[in-house]
Amino acid sequence: MFDMIRQAQALKEKMNQFQKELESQAFTGTAGGGLVSVTVNGKHEVQKVAIDPKAAGDAEKLQDLIKDATNDAGRQVNARLKAEISKMTGGLGLPGMF
Repeated sequence: MFDMIRQAQALKEKMNQFQKELESQAFTGTAGGGLVSVTVNGKHEVQKVAIDPKAAGDAEKLQDLIKDATNDAGRQVNARLKAEISKMTGGLGLPGMF
């Protein structure tokens, strides 16, 4: 029983350490064949938006490209988090984790 508690505490510590590491990483999503790129950190906070001048003509299309690039970057954050959780839990697939 105590061994399970120790393992759970170790897993929690690893997750906290990974969360801090993830927050400092940058994930860049792109859309429109690279016309728009959005960089977010591991907390899904937008850090940078780059727009090729060729994309600036159509406001509605530009809005969609920014949204798509942001969503792409967010998916990268989630994929990294899911992979790390799977590695830490040995692929147990704990409910509510993703």
